[in-house]
Amino acid sequence: MDCYKIIWKSSAEKELRKLPRDVIARLLEIIENLAINPYPSGIKKLIAIENTYRIRYGDYRVIYELSNDKLIVHIIRVGHRREVYR
Repeated sequence: MDCYKIIWKSSAEKELRKLPRDVIARLLEIIENLAINPYPSGIKKLIAIENTYRIRYGDYRVIYELSNDKLIVHIIRVGHRREVYR
């Protein structure tokens, strides 16, 4: 099975840096696992945008877009649930 490539939007990287260190470590682990399995248990498809999903860790969310033909996981947003959907 092929691995997906993780691509970060620059604003998502900035959002990640602002989070607490323990949350950053866990979110990075979750995101690295998306390269192996982009459809882990617990993901939800976002209705508004095609091929866009979210995965959660406590009160934090990672919004990502999948490109299955190119094997790319594009990280769009990372943050607290009260802010990430705006």
